[in-house]
Amino acid sequence: MTVIANTCTRMPAVFIDHGGGPLPLLGRQPAISSFLSSYASTLPAIPRAIVLVTAHWERPVATVSTGSKYPLLFDYGGFPKESYEYKYPAPGEPEVAKRVLELLRAGAVDCAGDEKRPWDHGVFVPMMLLFPKADVPVVQLSIRSDQDAAAHLKMGQALRPLLDEGVLIVGSGASFHNFGYFFADEKKQAEGRKHSAQFDSWLQRVMCDQNLSAEQRFAELAKWEQAPSAHEAHPRSAAEHLMPAFVVAGAGGGHAATVVGAGHKNAKVESVQWQALSKFASSQFEFV
Repeated sequence: MTVIANTCTRMPAVFIDHGGGPLPLLGRQPAISSFLSSYASTLPAIPRAIVLVTAHWERPVATVSTGSKYPLLFDYGGFPKESYEYKYPAPGEPEVAKRVLELLRAGAVDCAGDEKRPWDHGVFVPMMLLFPKADVPVVQLSIRSDQDAAAHLKMGQALRPLLDEGVLIVGSGASFHNFGYFFADEKKQAEGRKHSAQFDSWLQRVMCDQNLSAEQRFAELAKWEQAPSAHEAHPRSAAEHLMPAFVVAGAGGGHAATVVGAGHKNAKVESVQWQALSKFASSQFEFV
């Protein structure tokens, strides 16, 4: 069994919005880039490593990047040339990856390792803002392709001991993600904004209500598809951007979350096109 010395500062688990492709790095989603650029300064210490659950890697079982070095996967299209030339040479952390696999197996979570799969933009975009010096090791963790909320909560619960071992758990996705509304005409965008507000209100309540027990919180999150505007926020079989939030909630042990990043939402957006994106309600959550 891998043992990580418990002499580290306890870390939180946080669910973040990684934005649209490279837009936060290009200055087109300043609220996201502003929050992520400042978040590390709020941590109690520099993490010994980061386990990052990305919405852009779906596998039949939870899959862990076990190597020591990874290239970047530019899994987007139609952006400026510079956005395909980014470098982020942070190391992997095989010992932490081994620990992740051990914890998942101990929690009866089906899992596998992967030494080759590059880091997608759900990893490198937020990491370039969180730790621009690329000096904190990263372990990438997939979501499950079945998009089963209860299974992702179970993943997070299994990984909770990592927080006491100085490992920051980051869920990288979005609490509202529906392209059918993002780039629609104004009438349909307005409809989408209403749906985003309804779903966000439900999600904030369930994540943050201190009167809910852990069992109640997990039970409500597991049946998220019954929430107001659930499938308008995340279409059926396309809820991959919400799954990291469930992993983070599981790692939070069922405790109430705090909404983070809200103070950055008034950042100025230059382009009218990206202004429209910024008007959809979405939230980020931290569990300490």
